[in-house]
Amino acid sequence: MFADSVYIGRRQALREKLRSGVALLLGNVDSPINFAHNVHPFRQDSTFSYFFGLSRPGLAAIIDVDRGEDVVFGDDPGLDDEIWLGESTTLANQCAAVGCSLVKPYGRLQEVIGEAIRRERDVHFLPPYRAETTLDLSRLLGHQTGDIGTRASPDLIRAVVGLREIKSEMEIAEIESALSIADEMHRTAMRLTRPGVLEREVAAGMRQVLGRHGVHEAYRPVFTKRGEILHNFNYNLRLERGDLVVNDSGAVSALGYASDITRTLPVGGQFDLRQRELYELLLQVQTAAIEAIRPGMPFVDVHRLAALRMVEGMTALGFFRGNPLEVVSSGAYAICFPHGLGHQLGLDVHDMESFGEDQVGYDEQFHRSPLFGMSSLRMARCLKPGMVLTVEPGIYFIPALIRRWSAERRHGQFIDYDRFNKYLDFGGMRVEDEVLVTAGGSRVMGPGTPKTVAEVEGLLAV
Repeated sequence: MFADSVYIGRRQALREKLRSGVALLLGNVDSPINFAHNVHPFRQDSTFSYFFGLSRPGLAAIIDVDRGEDVVFGDDPGLDDEIWLGESTTLANQCAAVGCSLVKPYGRLQEVIGEAIRRERDVHFLPPYRAETTLDLSRLLGHQTGDIGTRASPDLIRAVVGLREIKSEMEIAEIESALSIADEMHRTAMRLTRPGVLEREVAAGMRQVLGRHGVHEAYRPVFTKRGEILHNFNYNLRLERGDLVVNDSGAVSALGYASDITRTLPVGGQFDLRQRELYELLLQVQTAAIEAIRPGMPFVDVHRLAALRMVEGMTALGFFRGNPLEVVSSGAYAICFPHGLGHQLGLDVHDMESFGEDQVGYDEQFHRSPLFGMSSLRMARCLKPGMVLTVEPGIYFIPALIRRWSAERRHGQFIDYDRFNKYLDFGGMRVEDEVLVTAGGSRVMGPGTPKTVAEVEGLLAV
């Protein structure tokens, strides 16, 4: 964990953003796989971790704005726990390490919240994303479970987003640490990607890297030669010479900060001509988008720029026709780029999106577009120094999408369907890096995972 002053400062900053009341933060509990004692690896709620830094199940906390108090609620393990799981530091000692001296049994939480409700104090809470948390909030607050999500506090959401979206130097260092492990994962995958190898063998090699570092994956990785399936979590295909593989995988740091890197690999060691021309275009698109990032720039404009550069390049290759600006404005470009350019990243790989994408990536000035493709953009609003976000353009040939749009003659004035139909067997490609918004512009984070044609082909040839 960080020094106690970090957590004390974060909690004080939250008090300053909330006008009054009590902020109720529920930590996570163990999540069973198939029975109570066989559980998934524990992952603390990110906001609880941000303010209290405690990674153990069964905790809750309140930040009392009016009284200036922080209280953690939880129970020390009993003898049976110590027999099965070993001795652990007392909760009081753990809380002292994060600057919180008030510790109460978990059973007292109902009493404290009940008193706040009787005194008509505001009890602020965040939208839950787990059923157990929904049930606890319902019990504590006396609301119907179906109403919990809509009763979440807009003031607390705005306050937490305002704090967590700006990364401190210590947080940036944690993300860099996660990126260094992700870099090792990707380099391992490049060395293992060979004709005849099963996808799951490469995925296993990346998970060995995680195991050596004693950390977990930031999300379920995508490693697939069916790259046109954006989130393909199957690893059962055998790699063949000429395939393109999309590797979207990342690690967390020791303190739980995420990384999220994507690379595209040619099986057999070299991109063929049509793969190379599109891949080099994709790199140019990503470079143009990164160079456009700076404080005050709406991220939706960066997305539109990426789409424009892609359409310009693919028009030259015969896929689109007409004015590239009109192609982008119409949404026709989404036939091969149907997702958003990126998202914020931090303690969550899609940082804070449990609050709702619109709460994190949009505001009064920016509203979600109804256009296919553009509607999937998770982040639209103006960028600020200290934000960390992904930049991940992709080019995909999705047979079902191409055939449907072709049958409907959708955007027929802009799309050359004969050209697209010749690429139904192509698959897809994506390239992704983390970018830090700086006072003067931006910088790409991480140690520089290979992505140029020469770098990728060089590693695949080893």
